[in-house]
Amino acid sequence: MTKIQQQLIEVEKALLAYPLSEDNVHLYKKKFLGSRSEIQKLFHQLPNLSNDERKAVGKKINDLKQLAKARYTSVKVVRCAPREVIDSTLPPPSMQVGSLHILTQCQEKVIEILERIGFQSVEGPEIEDEWHNFGALNFPPYHPAREMQDTFFVKTTSQEKIALRTQTSSVQIRIMERSSPPIRILSVGRVFRKETISARSHCAFHQVEGLYVNKNVSFLELREVLTYFVHTLFGKDINMRLRPSYFPFTEPSAEIDIACLICKGSSCTVCKKTGWVEIGGAGMVDPKVLENCAISPAIYTGFAFGIGIERIAMLLAQVPDIRLFMENDLRFLKQFA
Repeated sequence: MTKIQQQLIEVEKALLAYPLSEDNVHLYKKKFLGSRSEIQKLFHQLPNLSNDERKAVGKKINDLKQLAKARYTSVKVVRCAPREVIDSTLPPPSMQVGSLHILTQCQEKVIEILERIGFQSVEGPEIEDEWHNFGALNFPPYHPAREMQDTFFVKTTSQEKIALRTQTSSVQIRIMERSSPPIRILSVGRVFRKETISARSHCAFHQVEGLYVNKNVSFLELREVLTYFVHTLFGKDINMRLRPSYFPFTEPSAEIDIACLICKGSSCTVCKKTGWVEIGGAGMVDPKVLENCAISPAIYTGFAFGIGIERIAMLLAQVPDIRLFMENDLRFLKQFA
């Protein structure tokens, strides 16, 4: 029993004394678990004991052997696992860090410029009812934009029509319905139209629309806001023009064109070889739209404008095809990280 106790002490000391190397672990196994180990010699002495002594001592020796084996397994698996050698003098490994999409970058830039002059950014639902998407915006029942070829309808019944919004003007209607002038907001988000996908247009794109309603708002103020926006975003040397147009929700209405930054006027597919690129539309809010939102057109006037984020990104980043923004090609997107 004294020898068993001595071996127990040596086993416990050996685990602390041995360096953590394969050679020393091998020596541990040979010394305590080998065929010629001291523990094995104790088993060989059992026949010299009486039956009662043999049973008690045999159990002690077996417990000792199981402890030595368990400690060996622990040392081999845990302490002798290969260690990674780290050279602290080397530079750290490069890490791939994500970045904002080019469209998100442009959208945030547009919002940041217009927020400087008092506009507040708001958002609304992408799935809209017929009233907010068409009716309140002065689209008559027979207007072609209400037909299937221009709009993605989600649900159509005799009682209601639910569609993917065709412009973020629906958000402006919701704000005017629950707010009183003065109102100065930017409705931001994605819109959907059933259009042919080409280098210039897509069926899903992004808009930032501005709305200002107050007393004595004039078209001159609208022109100054657009001039400030274009010159701040593209530079003071960029030419802008307002071209007469028609929208059901504004009167008078205009298209916002700027000189093409891609071809510099030498002709390309983006500007249709005209030297000018349309970036949005604008106009004075139609009195009927104000009435639909319970705002008196006799007291208040307003202007609205809408800017296509994809067109802005194409011009700023010199991208000739709008489809590249939606294809998620990392070779393309990494250029704008």
